[in-house]
Amino acid sequence: MRPVVEIVPPDGFGLWPVVETERFALLPLHGGLTPAEVGTVMMGIAEYLRDDDLPPRPDDPVGHFLHGLLTADEGLCASGGLQVTDTSTGVVFRPGCCEGLEDRRQWHRVTEAGEPLWYGHEPVTPAALPHGDTVRLVVDTLRSDSEVIEVSVDELRRLLAGAERDLAAFLVLAAGWASVHVPAHAAGVVDALARLVDLPAPERPGPDFG
Repeated sequence: MRPVVEIVPPDGFGLWPVVETERFALLPLHGGLTPAEVGTVMMGIAEYLRDDDLPPRPDDPVGHFLHGLLTADEGLCASGGLQVTDTSTGVVFRPGCCEGLEDRRQWHRVTEAGEPLWYGHEPVTPAALPHGDTVRLVVDTLRSDSEVIEVSVDELRRLLAGAERDLAAFLVLAAGWASVHVPAHAAGVVDALARLVDLPAPERPGPDFG
């Protein structure tokens, strides 16, 4: 299980280094990303939260681009979520269109309350369906022959804990990245990211990204 965020093609983006990517690509978040990959994640999240009707917008290009991320008191969101790969079969359970990275704690309703969760709608409807001590991750419930990943409830708890560690490590990277590439907005960026994933902001700056 990895937390992932949907990223967008750069299309001439030049505010900080980013990597080339295909449209609707999902990038895993963890502590091993390169500075350009962190920059790509930041570009995607900020682009997703852009609101050109939200006044007042700063004049500087970086502040202008980050305005939605920095001013959203509520409604922080990022297209993506938690992706699970069965390493024995290669089956991948991807976030649905109705899931965002900010929704990751809903997964605990499956493990703690035994509730089924649906993550999207047509054309693909993934779902996590509890069956006693097992959870069936159905790639597309609209198909009778859908691929399925089966995990025990205990294993799913371990996977969720690992995904949270990945997010915490990413926040440390993001703090270091922000201190170098958007220093005037670093504190606000890190605080917004921490609130988005519902984790404490790092107490110290991350590694040197210079």
